[in-house]
Amino acid sequence: MSDESDLERTEAASPRRLEKAREEGQVPRSQELTTFTMLIAASGSLWVIGSTFVHKLSAILENGLRIEREVAINPTLLLPRLFQLAVDGLLAVAPLFGWLAIIALAAPMLLSGWLFSSKALFPDFKRINPANGIKRIFSSRGLIELIKAIAKVCVIGGVAAAVVWSHKQDVLDLVGMPLDTGLISMGNLIGMTFILIVSAMLLIVVIDVPFQLWNHARQLRMSKEDLRKEAKEDEGDPHVKARIRGLQREMARRRMMAEVPKADVVVTNPTHFAVALKYQEGSIGAPRVVAKGTELVAARIRELAEEHHIPVLEVPPLARALYHHVELEAEIPETLYTAVAQVLAYVFQLKKYETTGGAYPQLSSGIVVPAEMDQV
Repeated sequence: MSDESDLERTEAASPRRLEKAREEGQVPRSQELTTFTMLIAASGSLWVIGSTFVHKLSAILENGLRIEREVAINPTLLLPRLFQLAVDGLLAVAPLFGWLAIIALAAPMLLSGWLFSSKALFPDFKRINPANGIKRIFSSRGLIELIKAIAKVCVIGGVAAAVVWSHKQDVLDLVGMPLDTGLISMGNLIGMTFILIVSAMLLIVVIDVPFQLWNHARQLRMSKEDLRKEAKEDEGDPHVKARIRGLQREMARRRMMAEVPKADVVVTNPTHFAVALKYQEGSIGAPRVVAKGTELVAARIRELAEEHHIPVLEVPPLARALYHHVELEAEIPETLYTAVAQVLAYVFQLKKYETTGGAYPQLSSGIVVPAEMDQV
């Protein structure tokens, strides 16, 4: 495949890419969904509390147009009167505005969930670049936004005209109604009309939400080269990883060598393999392999054993079997119990000879290792 095709962003965004975009505040957003949710909440609120809302505002208006004799005589009372009317007006609309503020914060979560990104608070001077602005206006996204605006005008304007025309008689009847009844009827009519008009936006929302999800995924698409770089970053530089593995092996080797002076015996091949065994007297466990190695490591194990007066025995089949079939710090398998027991018996006899004297012990020549354990 050519390099050009590798650079094309044809692959879906990886989880890491999506998470990074989310941290930067780049999530799918639908302004139409937020607007629709706020308007439908406002229209529902007007439908439920429309008559009460209108009654409160009419009472405030009536109270504001009434001028008491004291206020007319003493103009200094006019400012406190206006302040009280303003407070009453704010208290009347506060529940509706508070409800709409909650909806404005919660509506975007319908599409992208809860998100707080401090990176989105920092200024981005690219957004105020005139060249970028002109490019956005004449881009495919700008064309889509223009089509959406025209569609909204046509749909909402058409529905509004149809609703008003269908209720023209109700509007004319308001003229002959008493003030209180007319205000309540007008509030109900406005609320119902508002709901019908806003409901027309549902068609635009149904189209816009899938488009925003698709466009967000398209903007975050990655090329095959991007995926390879990300995988390399996740796995780490091979040279660094090799260096780390080398250091880990060196540390493990040093820990292993530190256990050699504590061993009871070292079994060798005699030159290719060396395995150090330790048995805790009185323990219910089997002997353990505390160190093992080949070639140079085996030579170093033998040197340490000789320096610390650890018996070094040449039992090639047993050394090979222990090296290939027993892991470090692991107990020997049952199939090697007899062979290892013969070796340890010789070691214990040798220690007894060194402390009390007597006949020099001889290592049994009949140490047998099962054939399957002496095969690599």
